[in-house]
Amino acid sequence: ECNKTRFLTTYPGVDVEPPPAVLQLEFQTLFTTEALQFLSDLCTTFQPEVDRVLKLRTLRKVQLDLTGELPGFREDTAHIRNDPTWRVSPVPSRLQCRHVDIGDLSPCDTHRFIQGLRSKAQGIQVDFDDGNCPTYYNQIKGIYNVYQAVRNQFHATPPISQAPVLMLRPRAWNMVEHNMMVHGQEIPGPLFDFGLLMFHNAKLLLESQSGPFFYLSKVESHLEAKLWNQIFLWTEYKLDLPVGSVKATVLIECVLASFEMEEILYELREHSAGLNCGIWDYSASFVNKLGHRADFLLPDRSKYVNMEKRFLRSYMDLLVKTCHRRGALATGGMAALLLPRDEQSVLYKTIVTTVTRLKLLEIQAGVDGFMVYDMDLIEPMQKLFQLHSQGKNQLQQLRDDLTVSPDDLLTMPAGGVTLYGLKYNIAVGVLFIEAWLSGRGHFFYKGQVEDSATAEISRSQVWQWIRHQVKLEDDGRAVTRGLVRSLAQSMQDDLWAATRCQTQRYKRLATALSMFLEVVQKSDFPEFLTTYLYLDHTFLSSQRLHEERADEGHYKARL
Repeated sequence: ECNKTRFLTTYPGVDVEPPPAVLQLEFQTLFTTEALQFLSDLCTTFQPEVDRVLKLRTLRKVQLDLTGELPGFREDTAHIRNDPTWRVSPVPSRLQCRHVDIGDLSPCDTHRFIQGLRSKAQGIQVDFDDGNCPTYYNQIKGIYNVYQAVRNQFHATPPISQAPVLMLRPRAWNMVEHNMMVHGQEIPGPLFDFGLLMFHNAKLLLESQSGPFFYLSKVESHLEAKLWNQIFLWTEYKLDLPVGSVKATVLIECVLASFEMEEILYELREHSAGLNCGIWDYSASFVNKLGHRADFLLPDRSKYVNMEKRFLRSYMDLLVKTCHRRGALATGGMAALLLPRDEQSVLYKTIVTTVTRLKLLEIQAGVDGFMVYDMDLIEPMQKLFQLHSQGKNQLQQLRDDLTVSPDDLLTMPAGGVTLYGLKYNIAVGVLFIEAWLSGRGHFFYKGQVEDSATAEISRSQVWQWIRHQVKLEDDGRAVTRGLVRSLAQSMQDDLWAATRCQTQRYKRLATALSMFLEVVQKSDFPEFLTTYLYLDHTFLSSQRLHEERADEGHYKARL
C-alpha cells in the first residue's frame, strides 16, 4: 500500500505526478503550494515564446536545407558587432577566478556531489543536462541536494560561501518534463529545473555572494539568449531580487551560435558570466545542421578531430576574443580522462601529460578557466593555470590581432574513417543508451567518462558515414547499414563485459543496441539523441520500473 499513499501538493491548473515513495520528504520540501504557483506562472508566461524559438530552430534548418546557403555573420545585427562601446556587467568576485571547475557532476549522485563540495575546485558544474539522465527520481533528488548544499545541511562540507561555487546547469530547450503539466501541456525541462532551483535557493545564494549562477546549454541564437534574459528579469522581479542577480555562462555548442556570439553576450549583458567552448557537442552540430552535405563530412574523431584543427581552434580563438572584447569570461572544455589509482604508473604519467598538453593549449588561447571530471586532476591543473597565466583571469588578452572568417569556422579537417573509430563510436552510442535505460547520464569506457556530448558525436558520425557510404582506411569497405549492424552484433560480448552486466542488464544492452541501429539509419537525422530517447516508450517504461523498484526497496527497508 506504500505506493498508494504518496503525498501530492496541488495547485489549480497544475498536474504533478506523485514522486517515488522513497522521495516523499524531498517532494514535500520542494513542491510547496508557493513553489507550484511560481512554476505555473513561469511556464504560463514563457511557454509561447519557448514554442516560438523551437519553431525558429526548425525554420532555420529548413532554410539551410532548401537554399544550400552556409551559416555566416548576420547582417541585421552588424550594428551590435560594430559598436565598440558596450560591455557586459562585471561578474561578482566569486566568478572572477574559476581556473578549474568540476564538470559533468550530476547532483543526484549525492556521494560525488559531497566530494565536489569538499574539493579544492573553484566551481562545480551542477549538471542536470549532459551528464545527467532526467528521470523523475534524478531531477527531484538532484534539486533537493542543491537545496541541502545551499543550506549547509551536508555533514563536513564547507559553508556555501566557501565551497566551490555552484554553476547550475538546467536541461536544454529540447527537453520537456513529462511529470508536470501546466494547463494541459507538459512543461519545458529547463523551466522546471530553473524554476525550482531559483525559487528555493536564489535569495540564500545571493546573500552568501555565491549565486545564483547558471550554465545555459545548447543555445543556438541570440533570440534564445534574449528569451533567457527575459526569464531572468521576470524571475528577479517575482523573487524580489536586484536586476542582474542571475549570472549565466552560455555554452556555444552549435555552429550557428558561433556566428552570433557577440549578439548572445549583448542580449545577456546584465546577466552574462561569459561563454564556454567545448568540442563534441559543437562538432556534432555540424552533422546536425549540415551533415547531409558531402562538404561537411567529419572524419574519424578518434584520429583527426581535436582542438588544434582549424575549425575548432578558430572557434575557440573567436570565443576568447569576443568575450574579452566585451569584458566577459571565456571558459574552455572538460578533460574527460580518468587517472588510475597508481600515481607511479606509466599510464598515470601519460594521462597527466596528455591533459596538461591539451589544457595548456586552451590557456595559451586565453581562456579564463576550464573543467575536469576527475577530481584528482584539480590541483595539477590549477598549478598549470597559475604557472602560465597572470592573476585571477586572462581578460587582459584582447586578441586584437586575430581575425576569424566564416571559412575558418566551416572548413572541415582532412582525414578518413578507421575501423577502430567506427567501432568506438558504435560502442559509445550503444553504452550511452544502455546507461540511460538504467537511469544514468554518463558511464566510463576505456579510461574516460562518456556522456550525452560524446554520445551525440558518436551516433552523428555513424549516421553521416552511412549516409555518404564512406570507405574505411583499413580495408576499403564502405560504411553501410549492414556493416554497422554486423560490427555492433559482433561487439555484444565486449560491450556486455564493459557494462559488467547481469542478466537483466544484458537484455537492456540488447535493447540499447537495437535502438542505436534504429537511430543511425533513419533518413531524417534526429536532432538530439536525448530528445529521441526521452520521448521513446522504452525509456519511459524503464523509468517507471526503476521507480517501482526504488519504492519496493524503500518499503522493505521500513519493514
